[in-house]
Amino acid sequence: MSRLLRFTGTPFGLATLACLVLAGWALWTGGVLDGAIARDVRVSSVHAAPGVEIDEPAAEQVIGNRRLVTVFLEPDADLREGCRATRRAADGTLALALSREVDGDGYDTYGCAWLPDRDDTNFGRAAVAETIIARGADQFPDDPVEALKVIVVNYDLLVRAGTIPDGARTISPSLPRLLIAAAAVLAVGVGAASIWLFAWRAGRAATRRRADRQELADSRSRLSAAAAVLAQQLIDLDREYAQVERALARGNRAAGERRNFIQRYRRLTMDYTELLPDIVAVDGTDEADVNQLIARLEALSERGNKLARSPAVTGG
Repeated sequence: MSRLLRFTGTPFGLATLACLVLAGWALWTGGVLDGAIARDVRVSSVHAAPGVEIDEPAAEQVIGNRRLVTVFLEPDADLREGCRATRRAADGTLALALSREVDGDGYDTYGCAWLPDRDDTNFGRAAVAETIIARGADQFPDDPVEALKVIVVNYDLLVRAGTIPDGARTISPSLPRLLIAAAAVLAVGVGAASIWLFAWRAGRAATRRRADRQELADSRSRLSAAAAVLAQQLIDLDREYAQVERALARGNRAAGERRNFIQRYRRLTMDYTELLPDIVAVDGTDEADVNQLIARLEALSERGNKLARSPAVTGG
């Protein structure tokens, strides 16, 4: 105990404690204690509880990059708790929890407007948004995707009315913060213990381990950068996708090119969605796996570049 107290009294010991506190903060804010709902909506706009039938890719497509999160729960679920479970994972969005009525033909709903200053100057706007967002969804009790289209229309009306702020939702996976936490715990904790207990030989071993961790950290940093670039490409392409769909609805000129663009865009977003769990779960994988993920992300990014230069977008 006295040895531990002497260690914490040194500058190196204080730095170790500070890094451990930082690691704990990073783990907490990165979602290490998230439940199933929070983990899902942190990287997605739709959560469906087990047993709830919904075409999630189609639902994601309907929402697009709006600041809207929907949680479909089983009948008799606690909608209030389900909605509030999205608070940290989907901050800045309008969340809505839904479940089929047990003795009725419609949905039970509960809204949570996680808007800036929602408990102060924007309290009234948040209350209005929570009240209006689910209107009309009961018309499609057996088709959640169609009900979601009504909810999206309500969302757009709220944006145009100035009730909720406009803008796209940027999904930021918690991976970077979890990597910072893991690196802090391993590098500082293991390194300090090795230097303190095993002196020169343990210190040399710690140096080798630190070099290996640095190489893996560099690979993970490149992975995070590649994921961020692809996410921004998808956000930019989403606007082009909406314009191409409107152009396709107005006439048949260049219809083949537009349909080809739409099919390729949908395939790209689905491939990206399928890759997200591997990116989130990358912590603990070796460098070869991380590099493989980087290669897959770069391939998707190249597809996004080709889509951005396609005739349906450039008008060529």
